[in-house]
Amino acid sequence: MLNKLKFLSFASLLLAFCLTSCAKSKVKENNSNVKEEIIDPMANIDTATFGAGCFWCVEAIFQGMKGVQKVVSGYTGGQVENPTYKEVCTGNTGHAEVIQVYYDPAVVSFKDLLEVFWQTHDPTTLNRQGNDVGTQYRSSVFYHNAEQKELAEKYKKELDHSGAFSSPIVTEIVPISKFFPAEDYHQNYFNLNQGQPYCTYVIKPKVEKFKKVFGDKVKK
Repeated sequence: MLNKLKFLSFASLLLAFCLTSCAKSKVKENNSNVKEEIIDPMANIDTATFGAGCFWCVEAIFQGMKGVQKVVSGYTGGQVENPTYKEVCTGNTGHAEVIQVYYDPAVVSFKDLLEVFWQTHDPTTLNRQGNDVGTQYRSSVFYHNAEQKELAEKYKKELDHSGAFSSPIVTEIVPISKFFPAEDYHQNYFNLNQGQPYCTYVIKPKVEKFKKVFGDKVKK
């Protein structure tokens, strides 16, 4: 009986050792697999930067566009480091309220983005969108490379010649300067504050218009 108990005890220890070794082996294998499968989700993503009035409105529109991975509201085009919203609103920093769009060029092109940009705000009003007035609300394309510059200038020229707008387009097309993300409470503003009057009466109609006009470009 004693020998049997010793045998069973030895067998239990041996089994536990094997299971522990097996578990360690699997963990190592899983860790190895995880390292091999790590993929940078932004590796094949391009960036575009637009100013078209209040960035709450522009952000909400482009967030709903197919192929857009991320939208960040912020400031660019000025001469002050790390500007605050309050400072930008004075119009003295030179910054424009903008959004940076991170998009998959395999799904949506920069030309597609330009089309939505020009048809979802009024590019003929200088430093103004509706009741939002000031240089911080100017219509702008801040290009990131020569191709974006060429496409934006060509598109703007074609729109002017076509008579799509009753007045000349005043959109500025300039190289991107340092971009400063806006304060956290500005990010994803429409989705987090849909009960606010500005969201209800200003942003929501623009988003609905975008969905109606660009049905094929809207995320499912």
